[in-house]
Amino acid sequence: MKITAIRTFRVQEFANVLWVHVETDAGITGLGETFYGAGAVEAHIHDTLAGRLLGQNPLHIEALHREMLNLPMAQSSTGVETRAASAIDIALWDIFGKLCGLPVHQMLGGQCWERVRVYNTCAGTRYVRTSNIKPVSTWNLGESDGPYEDLDGFMNRPAELAESLLDSGITAMKIWPFDPAAIENKGQFISTQQLKDALKPFEAIRRAVGDRMEIMVEFHSLWNLPTAKRIAKALEPYDPMWFEDPIRMNSPQALAEYARSTPVWTCASETLGTRFPYKDMLDRDAAHVVMVDLCWTGGLTEARKIAALADTYHRPFAPHDCIGPVGFIAGIHASFSQPNTLIQESVRAFYRGWYNELVTAMPRIEGGYVYPMEGPGLGVELLPAFFERPDLTSRVSTP
Repeated sequence: MKITAIRTFRVQEFANVLWVHVETDAGITGLGETFYGAGAVEAHIHDTLAGRLLGQNPLHIEALHREMLNLPMAQSSTGVETRAASAIDIALWDIFGKLCGLPVHQMLGGQCWERVRVYNTCAGTRYVRTSNIKPVSTWNLGESDGPYEDLDGFMNRPAELAESLLDSGITAMKIWPFDPAAIENKGQFISTQQLKDALKPFEAIRRAVGDRMEIMVEFHSLWNLPTAKRIAKALEPYDPMWFEDPIRMNSPQALAEYARSTPVWTCASETLGTRFPYKDMLDRDAAHVVMVDLCWTGGLTEARKIAALADTYHRPFAPHDCIGPVGFIAGIHASFSQPNTLIQESVRAFYRGWYNELVTAMPRIEGGYVYPMEGPGLGVELLPAFFERPDLTSRVSTP
């Protein structure tokens, strides 16, 4: 089997998402995806990677993965080169599963779980429907009135939101009410009033539902270390499940100091590229929960290595999702295949909403759990209507 073509697809409405088809002479096409800077990633795929991949055997996944990440600028980052390799790698695993007639989680070693618990990241329906992903300006508060406007919910109706999630069986949620203060103050300090305001959603949730809801706190790497420690101390009475990316993920020493300062777990981080910076974090006891975004850190090939590395340090694995439908499904396959999976991120505004405008299938999510996809490969394709969209652009590389 040989790779005969690589096609990429972009749509203006979701300008940061890039989809990839890897075509073969066996008539099998693999689907991949990545997120952010789609134009730059597309250029790298066609201008740099295509010449290395066309004519190769798509089943040589490890070798091709190494080839894509052997470029000097592609090592240990989540930059354009790694995001491009991630999309291709996911597509190669899709081909492997389709050839064997088995789901990707089986190709990765089989199911470790009958079902995997999910938490709800409280984004709104328009959180990715934009070309801009700055933490505050993408909130789009008041611009739509969908059934799952959970970002507006945690800012303005946190108790109601928590009760709604519990009614559907979801017992964990992730929120980020500290972001407005971080943006206003450039992450250098938080005033006492800003701190009190950001704590209000936690107070309301605990008052309404007690400890029936676990709360993760997302900080988007926006704070300096002293301020992050101050916020952590203020949050501890509300018993959060974890603190995610409180500072920029470029200093294992600084993150280790943060982790030592609070009894709440530190979660790190979808912003790390390939397994090597994870080892630096784990060596310093800087991360209690290992989070990976398959579309940014090297695809399924790298994700399973990071999960195994985390297991070596007796740390749980928690795949990230707040981007596109293919990455979400790839993360679920990874979750089912790893023995140290803790929980799977999900966004109900996405999997109940716009994901269904783009792809043929969504996993079954019921009672706070996701169930495995059963089709061959990833078990999902782009919808026929996707290829008829007026805002669609495509590029192809052939030998």
